[in-house]
Amino acid sequence: MKNICFGFLMHIPYRLRRYRFFDIGQDHYYYDDMACEEDVRHVVERSYMPLCDTLFEMIRLSKNRFRCALAVPGTTLELLEQYAPEMIDRLKQLADSRCVEMVVTPYSYSLAGEYDLNELMDELRHQAQKVKDLFGVTSTSVWNAELLYSDDLAEALYQAGYKTLLTEGAKHILSWQSANYVYQSPVKGKQAVLLRNMGLSDALSFHFSDSSYAGYPMDAQKFVSNITALPEEEEIVNVWMGAETFGIRQVGETGIFDFLKAVPYFAIEQSVGFLTPSEAGKKLHSNHLISSPYPLTWAGEAKDLSTFTGNDLQQEALRQLYSVAERVRLCADVTLRRDWLLLQDVTYMSDMQYTSGGRNGFESPYDAFINYTNILSDFLQRVEEQYPTSIENEELTGLLKTIHNQELEIAELKRKRRTPKDQKKTV
Repeated sequence: MKNICFGFLMHIPYRLRRYRFFDIGQDHYYYDDMACEEDVRHVVERSYMPLCDTLFEMIRLSKNRFRCALAVPGTTLELLEQYAPEMIDRLKQLADSRCVEMVVTPYSYSLAGEYDLNELMDELRHQAQKVKDLFGVTSTSVWNAELLYSDDLAEALYQAGYKTLLTEGAKHILSWQSANYVYQSPVKGKQAVLLRNMGLSDALSFHFSDSSYAGYPMDAQKFVSNITALPEEEEIVNVWMGAETFGIRQVGETGIFDFLKAVPYFAIEQSVGFLTPSEAGKKLHSNHLISSPYPLTWAGEAKDLSTFTGNDLQQEALRQLYSVAERVRLCADVTLRRDWLLLQDVTYMSDMQYTSGGRNGFESPYDAFINYTNILSDFLQRVEEQYPTSIENEELTGLLKTIHNQELEIAELKRKRRTPKDQKKTV
């Protein structure tokens, strides 16, 4: 039986304000609140709200047979809570349906998985708790930032208890194989790896209204027929994209929402089912192994980290940012730790390679780099005041070990205090 796994990423970065050299050491607030609010209201009204309405209608009309996944980083949830609380209510409505899996993603949508595994694990725990507090659900599926994946990362996530990983179905790791299987990571245990079907996902994201595209016009019946025409043994087709595809990249007038709403009708008619990532990992058996020794993402043509680390500006910014990771974790300053979290958003690295088309007001990647490094310089000064670089490495390691042991003791005490009725079933 064929199955479709739809996945939608809702990611809105905090907008950084214009931060001049002379602000360094004088002003420690880095964000443009007015621009943040404008971004959130625009994306919610044009895309997120109508998409959620459409998904809920698909669930209702299919009598709960339609299922999908949502990835919403914690920082985006914070912005929605502040500027569009009605979106939180709508997301809760979807989570309550039990037809939508709120997959785990780094809280700040960062590249910590490549630069600092301790930070990644902290962010995933923070994210899981945020989702549980807001929506009362948990997941063991991970949508890492930009679908970042590698064999080493899979091993670390397996040790942390994550059972299903989502990544890109890139040709250089698949070779002659198809993305339409549930794969297994190389770890010594059962860990499912789902691969995005690039062809169908990108056709919908970038070519739905493109009259020059070979598959134009795209309609729901044709979309489902393309899936049923696949070889019988290919059981899962993963169609994942940014949620802004609906209403912004493909505006509502193109019929994109009507297209999506019609998919379950034709899928059910042709005996095609729907699965969430966790369901796919559990229900579909596979002996296929997939390996990626080097970082894999869904970004750019190379499907690696080059979109975010491809030039000297990006590499220098990332080097400085993560050079203070251990010291920031020692800080009791809540504001400092929060700035550390927000400054890791992968969007800022992307801005240093491409001009933003007016979104952030930068005229060039160099302008974006200067603005970010001015902010980073002020941030690093604040870290230095808290924990000077004069602290010896051995002393720093000892402090970190003490803090880690205390955290383990607190977690164990909390676990012992939990009663059976407090424990919720993990998806």
